[in-house]
This record gives sequence, C-alpha cells and structure tokens, in this order.
Amino acid sequence: MTKNSFANMQPGQCSRRDFLKLSGLTAFSVGGMMFLSGCGPAAQDSGTDSTDAGSAADDSTSGSGTLGDGTTLRVGMEAAYAPYNWQVSEASDYTIPIDNVDGAYADGYDVQVAKIIAEGLGMEPVAVKLDFAALIDSLNNGQIDIVCAGMSVTPERQDSADFSDSYVDDDIVMITKKDSAYAGATTFADLEGASIMGQAATMYDTVIDQIAEVAEVNHMTPAETVPLVVESLSSGTSDIITYSMLSVPKLLETYPDFVELEMTDKFEDSVMPDNAAIAKGQDDILEQINEIISGISDEDRQTMWNECMDRQPA
Repeated sequence: MTKNSFANMQPGQCSRRDFLKLSGLTAFSVGGMMFLSGCGPAAQDSGTDSTDAGSAADDSTSGSGTLGDGTTLRVGMEAAYAPYNWQVSEASDYTIPIDNVDGAYADGYDVQVAKIIAEGLGMEPVAVKLDFAALIDSLNNGQIDIVCAGMSVTPERQDSADFSDSYVDDDIVMITKKDSAYAGATTFADLEGASIMGQAATMYDTVIDQIAEVAEVNHMTPAETVPLVVESLSSGTSDIITYSMLSVPKLLETYPDFVELEMTDKFEDSVMPDNAAIAKGQDDILEQINEIISGISDEDRQTMWNECMDRQPA
C-alpha cells in the first residue's frame, strides 16, 4: 500500500484483492511465528440506511468543531486485514464493538490508534465493518466518521477525503543469515551474485528489479506466501529475502541466525504509510487528529505493532 501503488486508480475503484496484491500483508503462522502475506476473508457489507447516512454527513461537515455526533466515533474498517484490523467474538482491553455485526468486536493496529484518537476527541469508538472499496463513499455519505483501515493516502483519494498524517509507516527491507557472504552488504552493488526472493504478486518481489539495475543478481521465482519466502532463506535456497520492516523484530526472535541488512541504498517508492481519513471540510478536526497522532511515539507504535502481531489470528 504505497503512495504510488494506486496512482492510477480512482477513489473506491480498487478492490481489496488488488490492495492486498500490492501490499502483500495479512496473517500466516509458521512455527509459532506470525507472518504477513497476501490474502484475507471478505468483509461484510453494512445495511445502514442511506437516507439516515446522508443526514449524518450533513451534521459531520457542519463546521461545528465536532466529528460525527461528538459522542460516538464510527470507525470504518474491514475487520478482516490482520495485523491492521480483524474481527473477534470476545471483548478485551484491546477491542471495540463492531456496530453492524451483532456480538462481534474489532482488534488490530488500526483499532488501537482509533481508540487513541477517540480518547483525544472525548468520544467512544465503535467499528463499522465494510468492504475496503466502500470506505471512502461510506465516509462521504455519513455512514462512518473516520477511516482507520490500513489505507494509504493517494492524490486520487485526497480528491474525495482529507487524510491525517501517517500513524505507522512500513517499508521493505532485506534479510540474510548472519554467516552469509552478504551479511555486511550496504549497497545494491554489494549484492552481486546473490539469489534474492520475495513474495509473488507483491512489491516484495518487484523491488528486486531495482537491485538488478545495479548488480547482476538471481531474481528468484517468487514464493506464493511469506512463510515460504522465509523457509527459502532458512533452508539455504535463497541468500536474501525481502521482508516487512515492522515485522523484522518478531522474525529475528524466531530465527536468531537471521540478520537485517543495514543498507545505505534504499528501495524507491516502497514506504507503506497508514493514514486516517475524514470527510472534507473539517480542518479543525483534522488538526486535532494530527496532534493526537503526533503524540504517539515511535516506540509506542512499534510496541503496538508487535503486540498486534502476537494477538492476530492464525
């Protein structure tokens, strides 16, 4: 979900399947370790009445300095995209109720940030479970007050909604074994001759082409899932793999013989931000939300991510 991955798509046009292929993230489990890969169950549509939603939209953009009704913060998400958001059947300190699914609750990184935003605004958060492609439209028709759903800002989306500063930024890094001949590599040129693998149909595979522009490397046939990518490195089939920056700490806990390459050469257009969205015309609210987000330290963001990786469904 990079800034440029959806550059040619109109708001609401991108399906979640396209989104997942571009970002390559959701939950898999191997050997007790949670990994990220590219699939997830379909979210449910909401039955909220469009007439009532339109009235809510008028209220939310009235310039009153409050979001929605000022009391309940309706947070749009799929609740099916771990570790960003997912659905559970029991309440906990980490969850919020899903308003349009009886007896269901939402957990995940987006949920933790939504709770912080709601607290800062003096509101009580509830999730509204929607298809990813419907989120912006649902925001603008008043069905929800804010989107927190693993969504990245793009110029096209900015035509239809206002986006907050990022509340998490993932990126693509490279992993090798500590005893590898490439463990000390710092530039793409240092990777000459390396066999490098990423995940199929994701940026984790396509960024390898950037290395191939500088050095002659073996761009291996990509694996279908992240666990298979990791297994290729563990077994010695590959020398280097591409991987989610935020997920590296958990990976290295499980595989102590792995190490992240400390590269001075960086992949271009690989940063994957996560931004909240609200309906246009609420600049004062957007400023408040950005102030709240800026108060979440980098350490707290990583801690929340790690905890969500531990809790997410297999």
